[in-house]
Amino acid sequence: QVQLVESGGGLVQPGGSLRLSCAASGTIFSINAMGWYRQAPGKQRELVASITSAGSTDYADSVKGRFTVSRDNAKNTLYLQMNSLNPEDTAVYYCNGDLKLINSNFNYVFWGRGTQVTVSS
Repeated sequence: QVQLVESGGGLVQPGGSLRLSCAASGTIFSINAMGWYRQAPGKQRELVASITSAGSTDYADSVKGRFTVSRDNAKNTLYLQMNSLNPEDTAVYYCNGDLKLINSNFNYVFWGRGTQVTVSS
C-alpha cells in the first residue's frame, strides 16, 4: 500500500554534489519524521539526517555543513542535498518514514530500497 522510492544516486567525483529524493506514495494520511540512512560495505547502517513534520532537522556530525535535508509535504517527498562529497560518503542511502495511514490510528515505519552513491576519482 505504501512505498518509499529513492532516486538521484550515482557516481560523482570528490568535491561534487548530488541531490537525493524520496517519494512516498500510497494510502498515506500523514507523515511524521523522515530520515536518510546510509550503509557502507562492512559497516552498520547509520542515520545521516532526519527531519520532523514541523521541519526540525538533525544531522550526523560527519555531514554537518555539507548536507541539507528538506521535505515537501504537499508532494510527500524527502530530499537530501549533498555537497562537498568525499569517498567516505560512498554508501547505499536509504529513506525512512514514520507514517500514519488513511483510516488508521497507528503509525508505521517504512523503508525504501536504497540508492547507491559512489564518490570516486
